[in-house]
Amino acid sequence: MANPEPRRLTEAEILAQIPAAEARAREEALIEPRAASARYDAETGRILVELTNGCLFGFVPTERELLTTATPEQLAAVEVDLGGEGLHWEEIDADVSLPGLIAQRLNLAAWAPKFMGQRTSEAKSAAARANGAKGGRPKRDAA
Repeated sequence: MANPEPRRLTEAEILAQIPAAEARAREEALIEPRAASARYDAETGRILVELTNGCLFGFVPTERELLTTATPEQLAAVEVDLGGEGLHWEEIDADVSLPGLIAQRLNLAAWAPKFMGQRTSEAKSAAARANGAKGGRPKRDAA
């Protein structure tokens, strides 16, 4: 059986969603790393990205498959996309997500839980089993 064609939104429905989308974008801009500027440093062979929070992040272009064959001149033509979420190279048609790149290069998935609280642990599992035996999580006081 073929899937029915999805219903198209009306212009009014689209316009009604814009304020919420803009609010989400503002919130994400405060949380996620965003680029203020980017350049290729030929001396170190790195792409250097100045973040909006003042930090400087650098990476070797050969770490990104799309950039492995780029010349230094092509790498120097790096542009920051609108909103600072990504880097773009027009001539070689390459794009890099900055939050994704930073998370991958810093290996956030492996070490961040140590500092931000692990999702699972033996203590959490034991507490969940004990609460389950009592009928579930205790209710919060309505204070």
